[in-house]
Amino acid sequence: MSSNADTRPVEAGATAAPPRALNPAFHRPDPYLPGSGSTAFTVSHYDLDLEVKLAANRLSGRARLTARVLESTQRLELDLARLTASKVLVNGRRPKKVSHRGGKLILALAARLDAGADVELDIRYDGSPAPIRGLWGEVGWEELTDGVLVAGQPNGAPSWFPCNDRPADKATYRIAVTTDAGYRAVANGDLVQHSKKSSRETWEYRMDQPMASYLATVQIGRYGLEDLADGRPEPVTRSRGIIRQYIAVPGPLAADARSSLARQEHMMETFIERFGPYPFSQYTVVVTEDELEIPLEAQSLSVLGSNHLHSTWEDQRLIAHELSHQWFGNSLTVAHWQDIWLHEGFACYAEWIWSEESGSMPAAARANAAWKRLAALPQDIVVGDPGPELMFDDRVYKRGALTLEALRRSVGDAAFFRVLRHWATEHRHGSVDTGMFIAVAEAETGFDVRGLLDAWLFSRALPVLPGR
Repeated sequence: MSSNADTRPVEAGATAAPPRALNPAFHRPDPYLPGSGSTAFTVSHYDLDLEVKLAANRLSGRARLTARVLESTQRLELDLARLTASKVLVNGRRPKKVSHRGGKLILALAARLDAGADVELDIRYDGSPAPIRGLWGEVGWEELTDGVLVAGQPNGAPSWFPCNDRPADKATYRIAVTTDAGYRAVANGDLVQHSKKSSRETWEYRMDQPMASYLATVQIGRYGLEDLADGRPEPVTRSRGIIRQYIAVPGPLAADARSSLARQEHMMETFIERFGPYPFSQYTVVVTEDELEIPLEAQSLSVLGSNHLHSTWEDQRLIAHELSHQWFGNSLTVAHWQDIWLHEGFACYAEWIWSEESGSMPAAARANAAWKRLAALPQDIVVGDPGPELMFDDRVYKRGALTLEALRRSVGDAAFFRVLRHWATEHRHGSVDTGMFIAVAEAETGFDVRGLLDAWLFSRALPVLPGR
């Protein structure tokens, strides 16, 4: 381990959370991405060693997966796009046959594996990674002007490592990235080791809380690392330790990044009060030199473009939005994409909470304005099951947030925020769906939440907000 001062050890308060057993209700292919992932096995841990040559955009990797068989099988399929597996071992032995087609790495085994059997997969692979094209544009590994960005939502993870690419299949991770000297690699979780050798540098991270494959990420650039709390007496605290907040940013953008993120600590405090303890040990915001169409979130970090470094409401709401995804999307992750309003509706509502807290505009006023805009649009979407083509439609975000505002107005502030805290803590680091949220909300309030939410989530017509 190098003696660099910016190496961040895992904090004593950040205890690992073991992956939860897969809920049988989630043990089915995702209807929006039926070709992604496998229900035959579940992965509990990914151990990734990556060698990245930036100029050539060349990736050589070794992925060791710890898995358990869920269905008796003589065939394992992993998601891997554009990259080629050169050597594969299953429990230390070569499979009978290895083939690669349709974005799947297919392993035909010499003997059948029984349900409940433990499996160790060791896969060496390489190639020139590229984004995966789909309904939502290009996702996954992307070259920047001077570095790399990985945006995995919803199915971009196979662009850089072999995985069981299902949001319900959450695992712990170790990610080690070796790349060109002078570049920083940023990945999920805590930096546990940094070393230099000749013209190469290695950055090793550990994510001890279960994470969906699409939330795994690597960002590479000429980044310096800054502690957001520098110059202030105390970083934000939580019940089990300190939440360190970092900015990974090119030197010329550092001052603008600090100015733009000056209120993030207050955002963090606000969301802890409203949603319960922050789910991870630290939070990093990566700022790219390139402009980005939208900011991006991954587990324990977010990515902003150089064009997002402003103090206007439009940019500040995006900072709040991505931070709130650490609770809603990363800690609590939908088991299937049809429930995406549980990510985006909650994150949009977090923007309104921050608007209220920061003195910009009450949440109710933001909601009234959003309702008015939605009322003028076509009423042709079912937010609770929008379909794959519309899962990232802005109406899912705004009407999802309005659903929460309708609940707040119906049960009152005290009960509403009690529901949010209970929801975020009871299912911490788990997989969720809409029915589970309704159960928590009804248990906490005694209110007919299902009747209210059915109208907002599962009918096309836009309901009237209570109190309008």
